[in-house]
Amino acid sequence: MRRAAPQDAPLLLSLIDALADYEQLPRPDAAARERLLHDGFGAAPRFQAYFAELEGRTVGYALTLETYSSFLAKPTLWLEDFFVLPEERRRGVGRAIFRFLAEEALRRGCIRLEWAVLTWNQSAIDFYEQTAARRITDWFVYRLTDDQLRDLAESPID
Repeated sequence: MRRAAPQDAPLLLSLIDALADYEQLPRPDAAARERLLHDGFGAAPRFQAYFAELEGRTVGYALTLETYSSFLAKPTLWLEDFFVLPEERRRGVGRAIFRFLAEEALRRGCIRLEWAVLTWNQSAIDFYEQTAARRITDWFVYRLTDDQLRDLAESPID
């Protein structure tokens, strides 16, 4: 495992494309790609990216950022992206990434490692449950997207 550096930008973008393809989502457009590179490698990075290497090849990546628990008064390491190339799975790469992330969370003083998984991704769910991760069932995830954010920000306060 190693942290991505600015010269790794094309590699990071190619792995993000591979994840988008796997999840059958659109790849980031040119503007999003530019933002990704700025936000990952600019003066004030918003996320960290890590690469998993096997036999001299990059075979997976993880993208993380910190959130914060006001009740515990400690940070949480949020795992935004976790991907191993399909042809490299079942070789211990995912487990190595998770172990690295656990070590990284502890090194940073984080109290938790959290992430979301698509409901259809049973292979990922099975993997996570093998790591002793616990599915949170008493919380719902909500999201406001770009247009919804604008509508809410511009709405009158009654």
